[in-house]
Amino acid sequence: MSAESASVNFSELVNKNKQTLARLKESPRLLLHRRDGEDLVLTTAARAEQDQTVVSAATRMLAAMARREPGSMELLLGILPDAFPWVRFLPEPDLHAFAVELVDTMRAADSLGNSASVAQLLVAWRHTAEVYSDPELLNALTRDHTDDYGPAPDPRDAA
Repeated sequence: MSAESASVNFSELVNKNKQTLARLKESPRLLLHRRDGEDLVLTTAARAEQDQTVVSAATRMLAAMARREPGSMELLLGILPDAFPWVRFLPEPDLHAFAVELVDTMRAADSLGNSASVAQLLVAWRHTAEVYSDPELLNALTRDHTDDYGPAPDPRDAA
């Protein structure tokens, strides 16, 4: 949550809803802490629409830049380490694959108005970079495993 967001307990919204909601005039978002579940973010519909408009515009500009100019992919590859320092651990072919997949996924997610797939993509590629950053882990995951441990049990039987 950004520094401009206010933080309140969920019970404050329930017990003092007018005073709590009035805080949205001072802060664009309220972070609602809950004891029995995941924290929530409260904002106005207009602010949520503005945020989506900004993300959508940035996505469309990035996608257009990446596709329009021949040298733009090199530019994108050059700035990715500034945005995501962990990409420095990716081999060159994987860095290129990440850049292409990121732009394509951002475009597709924007068309649906749902960024969950972009977040999932970033987490997956970050984990890939973590593997490449650890020589022991990379070796363990990429070496040939000649042992056959037999058939794997059906995971549906465990339920």
